[in-house]
Amino acid sequence: MLSVVGTYQNGYVKLDKDYSSNNPVKVIVTFLEDIQLTSEKGLLLSDFSFAKSQKNLENFKGSFSDAVIEERRLEL
Repeated sequence: MLSVVGTYQNGYVKLDKDYSSNNPVKVIVTFLEDIQLTSEKGLLLSDFSFAKSQKNLENFKGSFSDAVIEERRLEL
């Protein structure tokens, strides 16, 4: 495995140093800067909050796990 630094812009990756290969090479691109991506459903990681969940469940009397399992069973 070899690591080469580069820059991504407008759908293209420009490597900081040349790398040549006669065959296609699979790569993994990791974005090092903190960026916000939205999914198709419009959810962000920041949409999930332990504190918000606790507040939403403060009046819930029962087992949250059992409620989730029951909800999933109904969806089948």
